Amino acid sequence: MADKLTQQILDALTRAAAHPGGLPLYASKTEPGLFPNTSAAKAAVNKCVADGFVRLVAADPARGRPGRELYALSDAGWEYLLAQVNPKQVLEDFVRVLEDRRGEVGELLATARSMADSLQGLKDAVSRVLPAVTAARITREPARHADQASPGCQPGGGGPVTPGLAPGARPEPVEIDLGPLVLARLADWSEATDCTLPELYRSLSVLDPAPTIGAFHDCLRTLFAAGAISLPAWTGPLYAMPEPAFAMMNGHGIAYYASLRQAGVRPEFARAARGTL
Repeated sequence: MADKLTQQILDALTRAAAHPGGLPLYASKTEPGLFPNTSAAKAAVNKCVADGFVRLVAADPARGRPGRELYALSDAGWEYLLAQVNPKQVLEDFVRVLEDRRGEVGELLATARSMADSLQGLKDAVSRVLPAVTAARITREPARHADQASPGCQPGGGGPVTPGLAPGARPEPVEIDLGPLVLARLADWSEATDCTLPELYRSLSVLDPAPTIGAFHDCLRTLFAAGAISLPAWTGPLYAMPEPAFAMMNGHGIAYYASLRQAGVRPEFARAARGTL
């Protein structure tokens, strides 16, 4: 019995030496341990713990499961193991453990590569689909805002009736030249970066009636064609663009900023804008 007890302890200490992170005292069906989960091993476990051959390194990693604390080889355990066992045998056991670990690492690397390939595939798919979705959204939003600009004037919409017009008739809109107002706002712009189109539009939305986004974009195109303003493009990812409804297609890019191109136009259009207001 003594020889069998000693052999059980030596086997357990060898396993502990090969797993410096610690193992449970008893093995389970799914996890390795220092000792087999049998009644015959209890005497070896008690002696191993009582003599201080192993030390506790992690308490109860699997919560709610008693007896699953992790134990590693102590200094006393090392001394006992090396005194009882040929060091060559210990090294051979270590080599076997290392080979097993190498196989496990290979499987982990293969899984990681597969996950990386899958994530790259998803990223490529998003990069293909997102520009088309954003461009379609930018195209649809101006029309939607234009339809909603004067809901009270829709036939049967219950909106106010203008004197002199038949009920349900749409009054003629008062056209306001947005060009001088846009240039005056850009002339007053003092920020370090160019004025964004959402900010520029909001400065015009105080008008009554407020211009539609479509009319706003038409005005910008006219000023750009005349060389009065520049329309720098959005250079970041499309999904990060704030308020994309106010952006507009300009050539091969998506314009998102506006700035004066010629400083000389500022006073003239500023006076025109003040006269308009």
